[in-house]
Amino acid sequence: MITPLRDFGAGVGLLARGFRLVLSDRRLLVRGALPALVTSVLLFAALIGLAFSVGDLVAWATPFADDWAALWRTLLRVSVGISVVVGAIALSQVLFCALTLIVGGPFYESIAEEVEDRELGGVPSAQEIGWGRAAWIGLRDAVLLVVRGLLWAVVLFAAGFIPVVGQTVVPVLAVCVGAWMLAIELTAIPFVRRGVSLRARRRALKTRRALTLGLAVPVYLLCLVPLAALFVFPAAMAGGTLLAHQVIDRVPAAAGAGRR
Repeated sequence: MITPLRDFGAGVGLLARGFRLVLSDRRLLVRGALPALVTSVLLFAALIGLAFSVGDLVAWATPFADDWAALWRTLLRVSVGISVVVGAIALSQVLFCALTLIVGGPFYESIAEEVEDRELGGVPSAQEIGWGRAAWIGLRDAVLLVVRGLLWAVVLFAAGFIPVVGQTVVPVLAVCVGAWMLAIELTAIPFVRRGVSLRARRRALKTRRALTLGLAVPVYLLCLVPLAALFVFPAAMAGGTLLAHQVIDRVPAAAGAGRR
């Protein structure tokens, strides 16, 4: 029986295999890094702007605390500020992955194809996606996932008001939620190449939740380091392709035949 901890370790191992693949072939690394560079610069600038303005934003959102004692007002606003930043980071990771896939769809499709050829012996029934279709699928999936991300951000924002829990449990939960949505995006191309819908993709990944998080949590955390995504994202795409292969047999035939 596979335990969650062992499955999580196996997910980390998939990411390690992804790193081995892209670091042993500079073409794969460069191919995956270029779209990530463009998206990283844009989103990093947005997060820096939020960091400088979060104090004013929190003060505007909590006018009821203006008359509180200084200690309690500060504690409240620091807690809310942390929740806002954590939620923004979680949302930015989903946006980063989605936008990078839209910009670099052909690059990442070629990475997925090469990984499948090298590690899995190829996928004879795989479909060619093409940039236009990949961009449309990426945009549609991104909208759906961002909506989910915003709902979670509201929940985490509200939970940030809870003393102690808001500063301990909420950040951990935010990482897990963000990593999960990141995994859905990282496996998009190999699943779509097999004709699997977004709904079926989520259902398949849920059957190996610990394995999925084992890949996605390290990717999520590493991508928080400025410019680390240039090296991490190509490896994550390779690892996501391997992950899709691990769970593809858990997709019911009828579930995979839905809208792409």
